[in-house]
Amino acid sequence: MARTTELEIVLINRVCAGEKELFYELISPYERSVYIAAFSVLQNEADAEEAAQEAFLKAFSHLSSFRRESKFSTWLIQIALNEARMKRRKDRKFLHQSMDDRIQDEEGDYMPRDFADWREIPSEALERAELRETLQQAIASLHPKYREVLVMRDIQNLNIAETAAALRISEASVKTRLLRARLQMRDALAPGYDGSWSIGERNWKKVRPW
Repeated sequence: MARTTELEIVLINRVCAGEKELFYELISPYERSVYIAAFSVLQNEADAEEAAQEAFLKAFSHLSSFRRESKFSTWLIQIALNEARMKRRKDRKFLHQSMDDRIQDEEGDYMPRDFADWREIPSEALERAELRETLQQAIASLHPKYREVLVMRDIQNLNIAETAAALRISEASVKTRLLRARLQMRDALAPGYDGSWSIGERNWKKVRPW
């Protein structure tokens, strides 16, 4: 299991001892990850920014209760997800377009169309404005439980165990949801692209945070 680094433990101890100005040094490597986690839930930049700030404030307030054998970044992401979910529940105007009303099997699970295989998205493709917008729309259309796993794994590059810890679900659930999320992304994107993103490209990289 991944653990908090020695440097982070030193910083946590010093912040808890009164050196509050060191808190930013502690969290600065994870600002983007926390924002992306919040955005995966809220799909709105302003709301995600607000939820991220609330998450950092809550982390500061509860820093002394952090279990140091755990991974600090995962703890931050858990807080960010909780803050974003609470904000979403409170916001009656928040609308979510789910893909769950598309093809389903008799148990209500998503069934993919027969399009080209899903491939992890090369970072070069995100430089193309049209594709980047299409990707964001496809990610936004996912049901939250699938979108959160996809963002944690394919955008944040967390491993299975870290994703399970952040979302507080089993590793088996992470694998299942990730597969379904990738299938839904494949179906959403395949009509407009050839399924390979760049003809002849063989080596795919992880998608970068937008």
